[in-house]
Amino acid sequence: MIAAPLAATSRPALGTGFRLQWEAAQNAYVLLFPEGMIKLNTSAAEIMKRCDGRATIAEITADLEQSFATSGLASDVTAFIATARDKQWLSVPA
Repeated sequence: MIAAPLAATSRPALGTGFRLQWEAAQNAYVLLFPEGMIKLNTSAAEIMKRCDGRATIAEITADLEQSFATSGLASDVTAFIATARDKQWLSVPA
């Protein structure tokens, strides 16, 4: 099954059974789930921290661009969210 394209108005949230937290032993944010743990790189963690089910992809992108004084992140943010959705780390309602 091919997933539907993401819209800038989509509101991603952590997938069922996943929890995002800072792990001092890993010196990184991790995504915890019953079967294990995924260590996130800095960029992935910054995106995941903003996926609260309230913010749209456009708002997440704008916040990242403002926080890091850059522009042109939309395609990277959308690509990561699509990958995270495909891995079921994120739930992205249509």
